[in-house]
Amino acid sequence: MLTLRKGRYRARFAETAADVRAAQRLRHLSFVENRGLAADRPTAAGAIDADAFDAICRHMLVEDEASGTLVCCFRLLPLSNGTEIGRSYSAQHYNLAALAAFDGPMVELGRFCIHPDWRDPDILRVAWGAMTRFVDETGAEMLFGCSSFQGTEATAYHDAFAVLKDAHLAPKRWLPRVKAPDVFRFARALRLFRPDAKRAMLAMPPLLRTYLLMGGWVSDHAVVDRDLNTLHVFTGLEIRAIPPARARLLRLAAG
Repeated sequence: MLTLRKGRYRARFAETAADVRAAQRLRHLSFVENRGLAADRPTAAGAIDADAFDAICRHMLVEDEASGTLVCCFRLLPLSNGTEIGRSYSAQHYNLAALAAFDGPMVELGRFCIHPDWRDPDILRVAWGAMTRFVDETGAEMLFGCSSFQGTEATAYHDAFAVLKDAHLAPKRWLPRVKAPDVFRFARALRLFRPDAKRAMLAMPPLLRTYLLMGGWVSDHAVVDRDLNTLHVFTGLEIRAIPPARARLLRLAAG
C-alpha cells in the first residue's frame, strides 16, 4: 500500500468508504463552496462532490499528520493503453480519438484540490511525490487529465492561454479535438495575441504550471464548465519526455 511521509504530511490511498467520503467533502469545499457556487446551490452539512468515476478510481489523500486534517486529494484511473481512453473522465469533454493509438500504460489524474485554508507549497510537493511513486510502480508512460482555471470568463486568462498556444500545445499526433458544446478555441482566437509572460504565469493554475515544467502539453481549446464555474484544458505528460533533472527531483520527493 502506497504511503509517503514528508515533513508534516502523509500521502496515502483511501482505504475505506469514509476515506472516499472525506475526499468528496473536500472536493465540494474546493469546487463549489470556495468558488462561490454554494449561494446558488443550498449546501447541506457534509455536502459532497461525487460522480460515477469515483467507483473506478483510486483516491489519494494528503493529510497533516499532527491534526489528521485532509489538506489535499485527487483520484487516479489507470488504463492499460490508449484503447481504454474512452473510460476516462476527460473523454466526456474532449474527443480523444488520437490518443487511442497510445500503446503504453496511462494514468488519468482527476479532481485534484488543495484545502482552501492551506497555503503550504510542501502540500503540492508531497502530492507530486505520491503521484511519481504511483507512476513508477504502475509503469505508466503517460499522465493526463484536465487543468482548471477558476471562472468562465476567458478574457481574464488571455495571457495564460496565449503562452499555452505559443509553447505548450499537444503534438499533432495526440491533439484532442472538440467535443464539448461550449469551448474557447484559444489557439485560433489568440493567434496574433502577444502575451505578457509574468501575467501569464501568475494566472496559470499551480497544477498546470507543474505539468508544464515537466514538459506537459495541452489541448488547443478550453472547455467552459458552467457547473463548476471553470475553464479547463486537457493536459498530457509523456513520462519519458520529463527532463532528467526534473525527473530526479520528482524521485527524491517520492523516496
